[in-house]
Amino acid sequence: MAQNSARLGGKLRRLRQSQKLTQAQMAEALGLSASYLNLLEHNQRAVTVPVLLKLAQRFGVDITDFTADDDGRLSNDLMEVFADPLFDGHELKTADVEELVSAAPALGKAVLTLYQAFRAGGSATAAPGSGLGEDADVAMPVGMPSEEVTDFVQERKNYFKELETAADDLWQRADLKPEALYSGLVKFLSEAFAVDVVIAPAAGLGGLLRQYDPRTRKLVLSELLPRASRTFQLAHQIALVGHGPLLSRLVSGGKFTTQDADTLARVALGNYFAAAVLMPYDRFLAAARETRHDIETLERRFDTSFEQVCHRLTSLRRPGNQGVPFHFLRVDGAGNISKRFSASGISIARFGGACPRWNVYDAFSTPGLLRRQVSRMPEGGSFFCIARTVDGVGRSTLRGNNARGGGRHAIGLGCAVTYAREVVYADGLDLDDPQLITPIGVSCRVCPRKDCADRAHPSLHHPLSLDENRRALATYMSPES
Repeated sequence: MAQNSARLGGKLRRLRQSQKLTQAQMAEALGLSASYLNLLEHNQRAVTVPVLLKLAQRFGVDITDFTADDDGRLSNDLMEVFADPLFDGHELKTADVEELVSAAPALGKAVLTLYQAFRAGGSATAAPGSGLGEDADVAMPVGMPSEEVTDFVQERKNYFKELETAADDLWQRADLKPEALYSGLVKFLSEAFAVDVVIAPAAGLGGLLRQYDPRTRKLVLSELLPRASRTFQLAHQIALVGHGPLLSRLVSGGKFTTQDADTLARVALGNYFAAAVLMPYDRFLAAARETRHDIETLERRFDTSFEQVCHRLTSLRRPGNQGVPFHFLRVDGAGNISKRFSASGISIARFGGACPRWNVYDAFSTPGLLRRQVSRMPEGGSFFCIARTVDGVGRSTLRGNNARGGGRHAIGLGCAVTYAREVVYADGLDLDDPQLITPIGVSCRVCPRKDCADRAHPSLHHPLSLDENRRALATYMSPES
């Protein structure tokens, strides 16, 4: 609680400064003393619910947005940055990072951008090696498009009202039926946009799963796509040909630094629209509550895949009618995180390797089987998570070392343990049993735990202390463990 109130203190101060008010003026508007407001801003008192309600009334503050842990997420991202051995001699502390974020979050985000450019081997202002020539003042790409889009989705809490509305309108306009959704979308593409849909042999597509030719208005889908994926691709194509201006407007709000990021964002928004078509908000949320988030049942009911259902569960953030706040991540066998989103409050590694104790990595040892985990982060947050592997398109038909096809990934879905009883997979677990709880972290470098036998790198929180005469379970475990 103290950690959250500290973050709210910084937000309160920034709100006052944005309104160009003195402490005395804001205190008067809130019915507080200036000295008490000063304590709130400096995190020496908690920002209480009555104060939040007054902020909403007097300054039009959205309480949900105001209390969202954006500062905490930024602090964790910066801690990952400063965990780089590059900063080992600077003795940076968590409190230093939190103070920076509280006082100047824009500066913290700028540090993230600079570090991202450093990792990419580029420059924020000039092409590598261009020196001070005529191109030195030309802005060059500084970040990975995927990271920019991930931040864009996270900042908007993975909820896009306009796309939800467009998806609902499509059901009405096309007179779609749940039992004939695929044929209904094929018909709509033909009648509304003169787009013909063709299912083609995989051998002739050169590895493509979907290909649209604007000149011939022909949409070709690979025979390898299962029915759920074919339906998804039809809806995605409707987003592109039917809602181009809407996608462009939403993308422009992301202020991306490269054309690649713009394009990737359009793809992500098209996918969002497709998921909203296959799993309409109100009907899907009602089904999720009814089944207590039984993913297999939801797959069957909406004719979708495991990954599609998990991803859709994270987007149920409509104000006034929200679902369980889940986090989601997708990893490959090498540990790379290719998708991530967190509404649960858990921090997911942004740079480098993640914590090996997360059950999403254990899922690879039991392909196709669902794994459960109750975990606790170093700062005390507890989470209930499930994980399972999914195979890419064509994997089950591969033969030989040189065969091409989709790879295997693991999907992780989780929520704060306070929501676990709303998830059927938590049944039968004693969520308070300390023997059941797995201590986890974000990554080895930022994790303060001293007794972890899975630690692969030393922690920046403790000085490295090695003794050639002693051998612990892991090289970087503390000698006192």
